[in-house]
Amino acid sequence: MSRFNPSRYMKIFVYPVFISMVSLLVLVSCSGNTSTQKDLIVLTHDSFDIGIDVIEEFEKAYNVNLIFQKGGDAGEIVTKAILTKDAPIADLLYGVDNTFLARALEEDIFVKYRSPVVDQIPSKYQLDMEYRVTPVDYGYIALNFDLDWLDHNNMSPPIDLLDMVDPKWVGKFAVQNPATSSPGLAFLLLTVDRFGETGPYTWKDYWQELMINEVKISDGWTNTYYTSFTLNGGDRPVVISYSTSPAAEIFYSEIDLQSAPTAALISSDNMFLQVELIGILKGSSNEILAQRFIDFVIQKRFQEDFITRMWVYPVNKKATLPKIFSYAPEPEISKGDDFPIWGLSMDRKGSDIEKLIEEWTNLVMR
Repeated sequence: MSRFNPSRYMKIFVYPVFISMVSLLVLVSCSGNTSTQKDLIVLTHDSFDIGIDVIEEFEKAYNVNLIFQKGGDAGEIVTKAILTKDAPIADLLYGVDNTFLARALEEDIFVKYRSPVVDQIPSKYQLDMEYRVTPVDYGYIALNFDLDWLDHNNMSPPIDLLDMVDPKWVGKFAVQNPATSSPGLAFLLLTVDRFGETGPYTWKDYWQELMINEVKISDGWTNTYYTSFTLNGGDRPVVISYSTSPAAEIFYSEIDLQSAPTAALISSDNMFLQVELIGILKGSSNEILAQRFIDFVIQKRFQEDFITRMWVYPVNKKATLPKIFSYAPEPEISKGDDFPIWGLSMDRKGSDIEKLIEEWTNLVMR
């Protein structure tokens, strides 16, 4: 998932295991720790960030050298894993999200593994009941707006996606290209889910009205947020970003802020829930070590470390959010606690996503 990164923000076989560092060390002693150190390669997105001390903890416990191979955004790493599936370039893929999951599963690039820790993860984030992938974190794509700009221009914040096709928002909205951007694809899927593909007013009608309203389309999140957004000197007071962006603005501010300079539209009907997952790639020669790494990344220690590094929420219900996340409230889920994601039906195929992107391109970029 392309997120705030450190440069700025950026089943059913169960083991009787106690999930704690004590149990981790017990597992080490039982795993046959030898003097020969192995490399465990993790293919991940460019926004991946975890503490060195956390990495070293796992390396020491299992006498392994962790190598994180960054390969672009979520779409790019999935493509790389698919293209190299006959001769995999890594042991694990960390960062496939629900926008690209169908394609990855169709290509059969993962081996099944059900971690004993998965019982600490709510079922709504467990998107593959065959356990070829395991949820790691989640976040929300949402409208973000510059509060100071709106105040100085006597404008109220938008309260619905439809606000952005109102003439008063002409030339004031920036989004990402879904063909090249993970949040851009998430926003497209949100509009498809919200307005539908048939009927008197569809997602295509919405996008046509956005174009009439002179929506600005960038290749990626970085360009949208740091070039187009008025907060950073651009001319667009509303952009597509993450619901955690306001909290990140406070966290990284060089001055003591009493409130966030931005806000996100927190509403399940106007947001896309993005779940990020990890899986063991077929052909890995370190499958047992890869299993232990999955156990590790969904335990409390790892889960609490990445929160203010990658600005996502931990899936493990035992992990505690820092106080700064009071500026990143989650939406109330009106569709039920067990509804896994909104913005994308679980029966969609990878080809469906590709078709939507093609249709969007023909409609918007012609």
